[in-house]
Amino acid sequence: MRERDLNQLDRRSFLTAAGAFVVALATPTEWAEAAQFDSAAAAGVRPDRLSSYISIDRGGTVTAYYGKIDGGQGLETSVAQLVAEEIDVPWDRVRVVMSDTAQCVNMGGSTAGNGLRQGGIILRQTAAEARRLLIGLASEKLGVPASELTVTDGVVHFVSDPSKRVSYGELIGARPLDAPVEYHGEAQRLTVKVRAPLKKPEEFRVIGKPYPRRDLPGKVFGTLQQVTDVKLPNMAHARMIRPPVAGAVPLTVDQKSISDIPGTQVVWIRDFLAVVAEKEWNAVKAAQRLKVTWSESHPGFPGHEKLFDHIRNAPVVARSSDSNVRAAGASQERNEGDIEEAFRRAAFVLEGEYEYPTMSHASMGPACAVADVRDDGATVYTSTQKPFDCQLGIAELLEFPPEKVRAIWMFGTGGYARDAQGDATADAALLSKHLKRPVRVQYMRFESLAWDPKGTASVSRNRAGFDAQGKVIAYENITKSFSMEDCNTRERHPQDTLAGMALGHPLNWRAAFGTPGNNYQFDNAHWGWELIAPLMDRSSPLRTTHLRDPFGPPLMFGSEAFVDEMAVHAKSDPIEFRLKYISEPRDRELLAAAAKQYGWDSRPSPTTAQPGTVATGRGFAYRTLGGTLIALIAEVRVNRDSGVVEIPRIVVAHDCGLIVNSETIRHVIDRQIIWQTSRTMIEELRFDDKMVQSVDWLSYPVVMMPGVPRSVEIVTIDRPDQPASGAAEMACGPLPAAISNAVFDATGVRLRRIPFTPERVRAALARGPEQAVKASL
Repeated sequence: MRERDLNQLDRRSFLTAAGAFVVALATPTEWAEAAQFDSAAAAGVRPDRLSSYISIDRGGTVTAYYGKIDGGQGLETSVAQLVAEEIDVPWDRVRVVMSDTAQCVNMGGSTAGNGLRQGGIILRQTAAEARRLLIGLASEKLGVPASELTVTDGVVHFVSDPSKRVSYGELIGARPLDAPVEYHGEAQRLTVKVRAPLKKPEEFRVIGKPYPRRDLPGKVFGTLQQVTDVKLPNMAHARMIRPPVAGAVPLTVDQKSISDIPGTQVVWIRDFLAVVAEKEWNAVKAAQRLKVTWSESHPGFPGHEKLFDHIRNAPVVARSSDSNVRAAGASQERNEGDIEEAFRRAAFVLEGEYEYPTMSHASMGPACAVADVRDDGATVYTSTQKPFDCQLGIAELLEFPPEKVRAIWMFGTGGYARDAQGDATADAALLSKHLKRPVRVQYMRFESLAWDPKGTASVSRNRAGFDAQGKVIAYENITKSFSMEDCNTRERHPQDTLAGMALGHPLNWRAAFGTPGNNYQFDNAHWGWELIAPLMDRSSPLRTTHLRDPFGPPLMFGSEAFVDEMAVHAKSDPIEFRLKYISEPRDRELLAAAAKQYGWDSRPSPTTAQPGTVATGRGFAYRTLGGTLIALIAEVRVNRDSGVVEIPRIVVAHDCGLIVNSETIRHVIDRQIIWQTSRTMIEELRFDDKMVQSVDWLSYPVVMMPGVPRSVEIVTIDRPDQPASGAAEMACGPLPAAISNAVFDATGVRLRRIPFTPERVRAALARGPEQAVKASL
C-alpha cells in the first residue's frame, strides 16, 4: 500500500482490502431485521451494530475493534484473550485494532485501569454474541438444532460427531451481514447488552493463561511502528518556539536569522510560533538560532521551595462540598456521621500534614505527532491517551466537522494520563493546515519536561479524634491543591492545548480533584478537598492535569501515612489497627495475604532502638480504586549518616477481580512499583518565579537501576466470578506512604514531604522524633 493512501483508508476499505467481511451475523429469525441495517453499517461505525466491534475474514481470523489504547500494559494481548475465549478461536487468530476513530467505536479514554473493566467487557460480550449468531447460521446450514452444536477453534460442529462441521469462514462466505446490539451511554459510559451469556469460569480455556505480550518483540527489536516512525510524502519537520519566561508572547521575529539554513521557514500565527524545514536537523538548528523579541512577563510563580506555603495561604476557590461541583460529578466527597460534634467530645485529637510536589510526566522520549490536513479533512497520527477526544479538539481547532477528522492512535514514547502528546498533535494539525502539507512535530527534551501538563502539588491535612478508650470517633482528611483539571484531561477543545491557547483560547479550568480510596468505617468521618486558583490564566508551563494514578500518590501519601500515625498513638500494630475499622471480607483477606507473604510479626511502630549506622524498618499502606484493592508492604534500610534510603523488599497483594493474563498483570504491577519508586524518592519539578528549571535528566533526575527495589513480591488474588476491575496504575498509590511508614518504623522519624532525598532524610533525622503534631483536648 502506498504511503499517501493511508489518509484515505476508511474502515470499509480496510476490511475489503484485507479480504474481511463483517461478522454481525443474524439467525434466520433475525435476518429481516438485520438486512435493513446493511447499508448503514457499510457507511461507518455505529455503537448499535455488532459489526462495529467484531469482524471475521474468509480465513477465519477475528478482528476486534477496541476503542481504547494500550498504554504499555499489554492490553492488546488481554483483549485478544477475552475475544478468543468467547468466540472460540485460537488466541493467535484474533487481531486487535486499537483506537482508530475511523474503525472503532468511541469507548472513551483508557484511564484509572478501565481498559478491561469497561472496554474489555464490551468486546467480550460482542464476541459471545457473534458466536451465538454463527452457531445459529450453522444450525440452518447443517440442519440440526443449535443446542446440538458447539465450537472448537472457529469450527462449528456436532457435539456427538465433530466430522459434521462448518467453519466460521465458510459460514460468512462473501456476505457483509449485520445484527443489532443494544447499547447505552457513550465514550467511558458506553455499555452494551446482548442475548448471548458469557462463559462461566469453569469453561475458561484462554482467560487466565499467561500468553506472551504481543507488543514486546517489536519494542525490543525496534520493529514496532510508532508515531515517531510515521513518514508521509512531502512531509515537513517542525519545532515549536516557546518563550523563555512563562506568559511572554512574540513581538518581533527575525526570519533572516535562519535564512542561511536550507529549506526553513517561520510560521507565526498570533502567539503560536514554530520553525519548519524539509529536513529535521535543519528544523532543530533553526529553532536554536531564530531571534525572537518577547514581551515582558512577570508570572510571579511562588517557586518550588515556597510552593507549599503558597498552597496553604492561597484563598480557596472551590470545595468538594460546593453544590456546582457535586452537580458536575467531580466531588468524590465522603461524609459519615457528625464530624464536628465528634471532635468536640474527643478525649484526644491527633493532627498531621503531608506535602506532595509538582511532577512532570517525564516520558522516556519527548512527544511527537504527525498531521495531514487537506481541504476535505484531516488525519492525525498520535499517541495521546484519548484519541476520540483528540479528534473533537482537532476538529474544533481546524473548524472542521468531527467526522472529517480521523485520529489514528499509535504506540509512542509515553501515553499515560494527559501528557504532552495532545499538545504536539494540535501543533502538528495547525501547522499542516497553514502549510497545506503533512507536518511532523517532534518536541525536544527540555520542551517535554518544561511544557508538558504537570501533576499537581498538594498539602494533605489530617486529624483524628480518639475517645478515652483509644477508639477513633472522628476522622478528617482534606487535600488542598490546584485543580487536577487546570488543563482538561480530554483535549476536546482548543483551549485544552497550548496551540489553542496561543490562538487566544482561555484556559479550560474545571474544579476537580479526588479523595483517598479506602473502605475504612469510622463512625464520624469526612474526606474532602479544597482548590486554589491556577498560577496563570493560559499557556502555563505549570498547568495541572492528570498524571498517572492521579487519585493515588497525591492523596494516599498523606492519608495512609496519617493512619499509621493513628496506629502509633493507639500503640497498635499498623495492620491490626486498620482491620479494626475494615469489615469488607475482600479487604480483610487482602491485608492478610500481604502480611502472610511478608512474614509480618505483630508489633507497634517504631521498632526497638537499633544501634549502628543503618536502621531497618517495615511499613504498610492500603488503597482501593474502581473495585481494585491493593495492600503494600515496604522494607527499608536507612543510613543515618548519608540519609540514603534503600528498599530491599516490596510485597504487593493485589485483588482486581478476574485476572485475564496471569503473567502480564505481574509485569504491570512490578513496573508500577519501579515507576512510583522514582517519584517517591527522587522526582520533583523545580521552578522559579519565571519559568520551569527542570529541563533535562540532570535537573529532573529519575531513578536509576541501583535505586529500584531489589525484590518485588506480588500476590495476586484471582476472582474469576468477579469483573476485571483493572490493574494499570493502582499499585502506585500506596507506595509513598508505605516507604514513609517504614522509615518511621526504622528511625522514629516521620517523612512528610516527597521526594525522600538523602538531604531531606538527614534533615529529618537531625530534628529527631516529632512531638508537636499532637494536641490534647
